[in-house]
Amino acid sequence: MPPHPAQSYAQLPQQDPVEPALGTSPDNLVSRRGLLRTYWLAAVLCCGGMLFGYDSGVIGGVLTFDSFQNDFQYSHSEKTRVSSIAVGIQQAGALFGCFVVWPLTNRGGRRAAMMASSVVFCIGVVLEVINTHSLPVFYLGRVICGVGVGSSSTVIPIYMSEMSPKEIRGRLGSCYQLTFTIGILASYWIDYGVKFMPASALQWQIPIGLQMVPGALMGLGVLTLGESVRWLIAKGHYDSAWRSLMWIRASDSAETEAEFAEMKHGVEEARHATAGFKLQELLEWPNAHRLLLGFGLFMAQQSTGATAMAYFGPQFFAMVVGPGDKNLLLTGVFGAIKVVACALFVVFIAERFGRRPLLIWGAAFMSVCMIATAAVVKERRPPGDGVVTGAGIGTVALIYLDIIIFNFSWGPLPWPCTSEIFPTRIREPGVAFGVGSQWLWNFVWSFSTPYVMAGIDWATFLLFGLLDLVIVVFVYFCIKETAGKTLEEINAMFDPMAPVDHWGLVPQETEEETVQQKNMKSGHVEAMARDDRYDDG
Repeated sequence: MPPHPAQSYAQLPQQDPVEPALGTSPDNLVSRRGLLRTYWLAAVLCCGGMLFGYDSGVIGGVLTFDSFQNDFQYSHSEKTRVSSIAVGIQQAGALFGCFVVWPLTNRGGRRAAMMASSVVFCIGVVLEVINTHSLPVFYLGRVICGVGVGSSSTVIPIYMSEMSPKEIRGRLGSCYQLTFTIGILASYWIDYGVKFMPASALQWQIPIGLQMVPGALMGLGVLTLGESVRWLIAKGHYDSAWRSLMWIRASDSAETEAEFAEMKHGVEEARHATAGFKLQELLEWPNAHRLLLGFGLFMAQQSTGATAMAYFGPQFFAMVVGPGDKNLLLTGVFGAIKVVACALFVVFIAERFGRRPLLIWGAAFMSVCMIATAAVVKERRPPGDGVVTGAGIGTVALIYLDIIIFNFSWGPLPWPCTSEIFPTRIREPGVAFGVGSQWLWNFVWSFSTPYVMAGIDWATFLLFGLLDLVIVVFVYFCIKETAGKTLEEINAMFDPMAPVDHWGLVPQETEEETVQQKNMKSGHVEAMARDDRYDDG
């Protein structure tokens, strides 16, 4: 399952500056209002993360309910097919949504795209929750929900990064990723709770229908927000852009003017860098090399086994401990571990280590977990009488350890790795290609996993373990370290004559160089603030 499209991880600061104490002076009151408005913006957008996670996690448990099978009138022999289509078709819709939203967000604005995503998602939920006794109608609802999820997960990180103060941009982006995992956790436990209800239509309608809550809240909340400042600047609406920035910062101070000037300068630089861009440029080898790496990173992410276990958690736990209600409980704990691991990554790991070591060692340790699980399940099959054996407890622990490692490595890191390897000129189509790869392979595994489990049983774990070993080799020989490097240094690494460093050592910038760069940037921005504040283009 995709962790949140957290492209904003690439913009995480090494350390957020200490915020001044909020007192009673006018300046501090303005700072407080601006901070509260920013956190309100984040809360609204995090509803999108919640709906993304909830929609991804809820279906696995619903498919285990006899009430769902009875209402949609399919036989036990058809379970594999229904599970495959119900999960996979949503990912196909998301793949479509992440590309179809680009024209809307570029022409109509970020707010319009987010509101449209909310409306589309809610329409899909209505089709899912109505008891039509028709699987095609339910599948249609899943596709439409997928379009809403794919489009919102593409637009929200862009809007959040464009509107957030740089001092807390990384923190807010991490909150989006955290609410994604919280949405998954909520869906798992709601599935577990309704398992004990009478086997009626309400048993599956309640967890499906609750998707409407974050979807509607996001759409209504967006109505209270301003349009993206950078999008307005790019369209030449400077007065509207200035008003939007003043609202979100709750200030028209010199610092706000300097930030506005910096935004104008950044938009102009990006426009200059992408002038005359043609798609065939992506096929030139340095750029094609980057595209292949972005594609490969997300293919690897989705092939670790974490996506399959997140979608079909109850079915995987039934394989290691036997059938029963305890599988939904174990899946709920699985979701809680994902939340804790994500929070630990944000607090202790993000931006503190290089990308390559975490990717290599993460895949290696996940391989050990999966191969060990396969060996135990093969030799010690669950008795099937409701008793959880010591071997079952051990394999559950290995699965939990695997998902912790995933959230420390392959869950979040492909996003910044992909955004960092592309130069400004091709970053937008390059990242879009990577995100498309993520949804494509998400679809491949969500659609194929039920058939794989039905066909090779315990060897499903072995398959993921062997794929993890292939991923180790892929990262070791193909992925370059980008953490701590400037764009110029990253571009130089793709020179065919550049030396290969398989260990990916991260060069550290000296304090003198960093201070000099900041002083030059500060002086440049202050000069622009004096000249450009009232420039209406």
